[in-house]
Amino acid sequence: MTTENPLNILSIGAGAIGTYVGGSLALHGHQLTFVEQPQVAKQLDLSGLRLDLHGVEHRATNVNIVGHLDDALQFGPFDLTLFALKSYHTKPALAGIAAFAGRLPPFLCLQNGIDNEPALAEVFGEENVIPATVTSAVGRRAAGDIILERLRGLGIADVHPLSSQLAKAFTSAGLNVRLYPHAAAMKWSKMLTNLIANASSAILDMTPAEVFAHPGLFALEIRQLRECLAVMRAQNIPVVDLPGTPVRALAFGVRYLPLAVLRPIMARMVGAGRGAKMPSFHIDLHAGSPHSEVDYLNGAVVRLGDQLGIPTPANRLLNTTLLSLTRKETPLETFHRSPEHLLSSFKQ
Repeated sequence: MTTENPLNILSIGAGAIGTYVGGSLALHGHQLTFVEQPQVAKQLDLSGLRLDLHGVEHRATNVNIVGHLDDALQFGPFDLTLFALKSYHTKPALAGIAAFAGRLPPFLCLQNGIDNEPALAEVFGEENVIPATVTSAVGRRAAGDIILERLRGLGIADVHPLSSQLAKAFTSAGLNVRLYPHAAAMKWSKMLTNLIANASSAILDMTPAEVFAHPGLFALEIRQLRECLAVMRAQNIPVVDLPGTPVRALAFGVRYLPLAVLRPIMARMVGAGRGAKMPSFHIDLHAGSPHSEVDYLNGAVVRLGDQLGIPTPANRLLNTTLLSLTRKETPLETFHRSPEHLLSSFKQ
């Protein structure tokens, strides 16, 4: 498929979100160059990208996939850089690409959490960073091979001359984009949804449905969300709805509804959104990854809470416990399907 005025885009990484966003754009006539680890790049250069979109398999073979950034630059000049790495890869990635700062176009930051855009801005300048967020559910079957599990959309902060052009091009590629005038509201609202049954599921090796079925765990879940909302409120950051995600209704329920009323509502919401799929923290921990994004989500709430004088004991417990498991300081079996053990550690 061709498109008018195709963009020439550089993507740092071909993970789940990079493959989904970059691959969707490639399928609609935009020019994509991916930088991946050399071994992965060699494999993907032969096979191309595979995307299962709405039950239909697509192959994006009209892409460049290279193992080094200096090799990618031969396909420039680029209009945009997609940055969709896991948050714990941001710092090492920046160390490797900082030397190319003057030769790279603005970054569209699709990562979870609130710390990545400031890190990018420190190297490339705030004027070259466009905050964004993805609410569509994307599964990764292998490197460069994804399945769109549920289309919701993509948010882009309307803070850059490119923002409107990107919104139009991305929407034409089926990505369902909404522009946001308040970048922090968009990013924090997404983080609020990322917290739900994420750390607790990983720690306890329980599905989100099982977490919500336990009254004590559900109360802990709501406590972490209320702490996040308190930190947002102290910074005058409003809650906003995201594409396909009614975050304001979630925030209203968390703030004002009794737990007995809220639990079945949220159980249905989480069940519809995730089904039986384990959340990202669980996938990383039980795959043996030495890293976890928990410190960029729950940990960010704790750090901002400390700065603002807002207690965040629920987020602190979940963050420190999951980090300890990730670092193998605590054996995995310590909290395996043991809600009472975790709850006994909670000091309000």
